[in-house]
Amino acid sequence: MADYYGILGVARDSSSDEIKKVYRKLAREYHPDINPDPQASEKFKEITTAYEILSDPEKRQRYDMGGDPFSQFGGNQNFGFGDIMDAFFGGGTSNRGPRARMRAGQDALIRVELDLAEACFGTDRELNLETAVTCEKCSGSGCASGSKPSVCGICKGRGETQQVTRSIIGQVMTSRPCAACQGYGSVISDPCGECAGDGRVRSRKVIPIKIPAGVETGNRIQMTGAGEVGPGGGPAGDLYVEIVEIQHDFLVRDGNNLHVSIVIPMTSAALGAKVAVETLDGPREVVIKPGFISGNTVVLKDLGMNKLRGNSRGELIVHVEVTTPSKLNREQEELLKALAKSRGERSEDIEIHRRSAAHTSGFFGRFRDAFNR
Repeated sequence: MADYYGILGVARDSSSDEIKKVYRKLAREYHPDINPDPQASEKFKEITTAYEILSDPEKRQRYDMGGDPFSQFGGNQNFGFGDIMDAFFGGGTSNRGPRARMRAGQDALIRVELDLAEACFGTDRELNLETAVTCEKCSGSGCASGSKPSVCGICKGRGETQQVTRSIIGQVMTSRPCAACQGYGSVISDPCGECAGDGRVRSRKVIPIKIPAGVETGNRIQMTGAGEVGPGGGPAGDLYVEIVEIQHDFLVRDGNNLHVSIVIPMTSAALGAKVAVETLDGPREVVIKPGFISGNTVVLKDLGMNKLRGNSRGELIVHVEVTTPSKLNREQEELLKALAKSRGERSEDIEIHRRSAAHTSGFFGRFRDAFNR
């Protein structure tokens, strides 16, 4: 007969608590789910058998007297799964008990579209949602008026049933939720006619929301307790409102800054001009200084987007392109020739300048591409 004390490495006069402590340590070391060594499974079986015998006072007494510790059971090992769990964690599966009918509700997500002005200055909205709400007829209990849940006749209120299966360590007892009551331990024999026992119904409701200034696509606003009510009248989850910003007709957002492109004639660029540009705050005047070069920008302070959780605003950056007339009448042609002559300009004086990659790329290049899509 095997030396079960030697397998566990304990003295013959060790107490039950000492044996359990040693088994926990060895079981964690040799459990097949933890130790991939092929020999670990056999070692785990040995120490489990040793623990089964030495942790049971009657089996241990028969073993100490030189008898067969399993003789009373016809040689079968009836080691419960709860005992293994108790050795690992100090408690078996039988302590789980029935699950509660009242559970927290799920979170919900809804997307809200905003135009650029609403994203900049904030707005108030009303969300019209269909969601789960507490059943008013039964107040969330799920029972018809005057009735209440009864104890499940299958699991006797435990919420679980037990099943014995054979494994490498003998017969193992496992527990699973009771199929008759779905693990609740009780049965609603007379359910509410409105919610069919769930404690909640689908309904539409209007939820007001204040959207702060400066939000942008992808921002989420959390509304605590505005999600779905849980089964059995449980607390509601949260509602998350995700912002989707609608593209503006001519303004392009880049973080807290806004960009707009305007085109002016070459005479305005040469002589200077004042141009009215539409902004989120209404028309604003843009001053074009004499000799303005095409591709340069004019920056208007505090006309960009409001900063989220801040008191300042970004800039409105005006990109200016200068156009050259493609068709001239005789009078206009003569005037331009006279201008060129008076300035001493000649076509052969034109020089070619190589533009750096940094000059051709950058935000304006991306902005122009986005604007022309």
